[in-house]
Amino acid sequence: MSERIVLLKGKPFSPLLGEEVTVGQKAPAAAGRTGGFSTNTFDVIKDTEGKVRVLNFIPSLNTGLCDAQTRRFNEDMAGHDNVVVVTISADLPFVQSNWCATSGLENAIMVSDAFNMAIADAYGTHIQDIRLDQRAVVVVDAEGVVRYKEYCPAIDMHPDFDAVHAAVHALV
Repeated sequence: MSERIVLLKGKPFSPLLGEEVTVGQKAPAAAGRTGGFSTNTFDVIKDTEGKVRVLNFIPSLNTGLCDAQTRRFNEDMAGHDNVVVVTISADLPFVQSNWCATSGLENAIMVSDAFNMAIADAYGTHIQDIRLDQRAVVVVDAEGVVRYKEYCPAIDMHPDFDAVHAAVHALV
């Protein structure tokens, strides 16, 4: 298999670690930290069992693209009780908590990959050179099977929101 590279401004930027998930496979269970200064962990699959999951991978909430992407998915899916948006980034948990408080999305589920990049490694989103998550979206059904995936080839582009929305609505 050839090395996967994420782009920035149209140019090769960094190798990616881990393998992309495939549609139809069982979604990997992987955990990161949540809750400000807590050491509590949250498994993106096990702790959302029975729900349709939108796994929203972003490099950092401190960028306009990541902020907009995270807001949009949380706002778009807010009316669905059986759908959960889980945002994964390498931001520290207290940064994620502060973002939630200032964004008005206090109930958003944020999981920090900062400590061991376990989720990024399990889903193939680990940007090696800067130790952040690649921008990606994975939709997992209530049984834990990957039903949609999109790995953005460039760090500075949005995913296809309409395609993600359609994938989720096909499952609810």
